[in-house]
Amino acid sequence: MKQFLRNRRWTWRALGLIGLALVTGVGLAPHLGFGAGARAPLWTTRQVGVAPVSAAQAPNWVHLAKELKPAVVNVSTKRVEEGRHLQSPFGPGDPFEQFFKQFGDQTKRSVRSMGSGFIINADGAILTINHVVDGATDIKVKLSDGRELPGKVVGTDPKTDLALLKIDATGLPVIPLGDSSELQVGEPVMAIGNPFGLEQTVTTGIVSATGRVIGQGPYDDFIQTDASINPGNSGGPLINARGQVVGINAAIFSQSGGSVGIGFAIPVDQAKTVVTQLAANGHVSRAWLGVAIQGLTPELAKGFNVPDTKGALVAGVTDDSPAQKAGMKTGDVITEFDGRKVARSEDLPRLVAATPIGREVTVAVVRDGKAVTLRARLAKLDEPGQKVAAEAGEKGKLGVAVETVTPAMATELGLREAKGVVVRIVEDGSPAATAGIQPNDVILEVDRQPVKDVATLKRLLDGHAKGAPLLMLLQREDVTLYVAV
Repeated sequence: MKQFLRNRRWTWRALGLIGLALVTGVGLAPHLGFGAGARAPLWTTRQVGVAPVSAAQAPNWVHLAKELKPAVVNVSTKRVEEGRHLQSPFGPGDPFEQFFKQFGDQTKRSVRSMGSGFIINADGAILTINHVVDGATDIKVKLSDGRELPGKVVGTDPKTDLALLKIDATGLPVIPLGDSSELQVGEPVMAIGNPFGLEQTVTTGIVSATGRVIGQGPYDDFIQTDASINPGNSGGPLINARGQVVGINAAIFSQSGGSVGIGFAIPVDQAKTVVTQLAANGHVSRAWLGVAIQGLTPELAKGFNVPDTKGALVAGVTDDSPAQKAGMKTGDVITEFDGRKVARSEDLPRLVAATPIGREVTVAVVRDGKAVTLRARLAKLDEPGQKVAAEAGEKGKLGVAVETVTPAMATELGLREAKGVVVRIVEDGSPAATAGIQPNDVILEVDRQPVKDVATLKRLLDGHAKGAPLLMLLQREDVTLYVAV
């Protein structure tokens, strides 16, 4: 199992971050063929044969489990990983050096892992997660009827941790895909998988929350559930009361490694676009706007003259990007993208990813307190390599010691220009430390004014109105961000 946010004890349990992909015509996806010459639909959206459930009724989990468990599979893999390389503890020239060289070389070892998946197409299409099959030299898929078949990777998307497998079989039972946008907090759900290798296990619970951001990446949009999710549930489905997949079990918060009632699943609506591209191309293409963004705090909102903290603050614009060509600037606050509201900064990457490459979109921004509408034509994201371009003493009331950036410093810091001032010391407990400023940050702007050198910084600080938030644009490594002091 992968781990992330180790200081918070998060542990992967299944598919991660599906929201990156972009495909038009999602409603047509069930009618796309799978593989060369295939005529079967990629997936179905039918309901399992149960009557609709009202809020006052309990779902018929017995019936649903009986109907759907046959479509859940066990995915086991074998991979070769780097192991230990034993050396003589006495260093080169030791008499036993040859022994360690001959018998102590354990640089590679075979590792087996196990996860879950579910069949979305009667001709053998299986949805699972990338980290279960990543680097695998052998993949076995065990069906509910006991058959164990070799699995072939059709396509993977490491950005979303999603993988599409194919097995050589027909007439298989499938689980229909539902609509995760209709999920309500408190709605009953069921998870199916193979926790700890215990095959065909069913757990039930409710939707605890939607739209969760857990810090895994820019496309976080998790469903939170208290249905038990444990190791081995990776890639298993989260089912609604109509017998449809609404999520792919993804992660849990745990201090013990087992379920404590806080689990997360990827909305199936995000998975549909990714799977469609994997089936067609074996990879995912994404749209690109070319901005670095951050959330708005009350202090930043006040500094940028916006009424609230809704929107995405542009902290950097890439050269020659769609955003730059559209006239977007650092300090703009994006409030709408292609007619859809941007309530949080986390909304924008998902909206861009869900937009076709080459499409011209309207972007509503607030600039210096005024509403501005821009038009941008989205380009294709070149993975990797596209990075947001950077616009790139003495201790005072800010609480930092700074130096003017010289050409030599610019080279050392990876700057394209000798521009701004670099922070060398941050005093503990100072306003700068409280705002999160760190050593080696480069101060590019103060109150929207460029900082050329230490003298400029001192002048801007001296002229700043007392009691008002001090707005600063920083460069930290290869990204830019705003802070309010």
